[in-house]
Amino acid sequence: MATAMSRASGPEASDDPLDSYSATVVRVAETVTPHVAAIEMTGHGRSGRFRVGTGSAVLFTSDGFLVTNAHVVAGTQGGTAVFADGTRTTVDVVGADPLSDLAVVHGRAPTAAPAGFGDAETLRVGQLVIAVGNPLGLSGSVTAGVVSGLGRSIPVWSGRNRRMIEDVIQTDAALNPGSSGGALADARGRIVGINTAVAGAGLGLAVPVNATSRRIIASLLKDGRVRRAYLGLVNRPVQLQASAVVRTGHREGLLVVEVLTGSPAERAGLRAGDILLSVGDRPVANAESLQKLLFADAIGVPLELLLLRDGVEMRAVAVPEEMTDKN
Repeated sequence: MATAMSRASGPEASDDPLDSYSATVVRVAETVTPHVAAIEMTGHGRSGRFRVGTGSAVLFTSDGFLVTNAHVVAGTQGGTAVFADGTRTTVDVVGADPLSDLAVVHGRAPTAAPAGFGDAETLRVGQLVIAVGNPLGLSGSVTAGVVSGLGRSIPVWSGRNRRMIEDVIQTDAALNPGSSGGALADARGRIVGINTAVAGAGLGLAVPVNATSRRIIASLLKDGRVRRAYLGLVNRPVQLQASAVVRTGHREGLLVVEVLTGSPAERAGLRAGDILLSVGDRPVANAESLQKLLFADAIGVPLELLLLRDGVEMRAVAVPEEMTDKN
């Protein structure tokens, strides 16, 4: 018996990567699941109340505010949230921001303690992440995977115009209908993303929890909407070649993939293929670094843009407009 026990407690057992992996997932699931609710949003018609959409939401304050996806609450004013322990509360839509696919709802009844939020800026490709949501109506479902990519963009429609949700997290943690608005957590149980879309087999996307998304949530809480400045660029991060690093002092920038017709960027003379290095003297190396410069206080204010075009450093001035469904 002593021999068997000594084998079980030896290096092979304690170093088993599957045991360690499982223990981490179990711990995170137990930490996060109580803070994630299944939500069912309803509308009103001539025949009475009807279900409009379902998804998940994450509690982030002790007085009942939850964050979810804008597409989950679209066209609704309220609904019902149910937590894993069976606690149920009516929720009202506080505000939604289709461009980030984030929304805030408020539960009327007492709810669980709020989740702990982290910072997606600390994520690395290959890092373990755990998704908690309510896919296909199965409450408290947990899946695990890794960060497959960072800084991704996905198209959305705002009115009649195509927009891009920038800087999303790509993961292979299984996400299914109903996972939208649920939590993406790191190995310490901190919420680092809000699951937003199923992009295909084995591919899920999440809005990162970072300085920009926190500012968006704060605006939704205060005003029920987010006012943004608009440049009219579709871009992606790019590493500069060594010769350009020496000349400019910048190691990375944003490659302009598309300049939208009639936009402030087009009027400033930007073109597809330009590499944006700084905006208003602030370096821009990823989507978030540009987004956080384009809130309400930038509307109508001239911004100096430093860019590379065909290897030549250039400057331009753009005057951001307020983003609307028309631009």
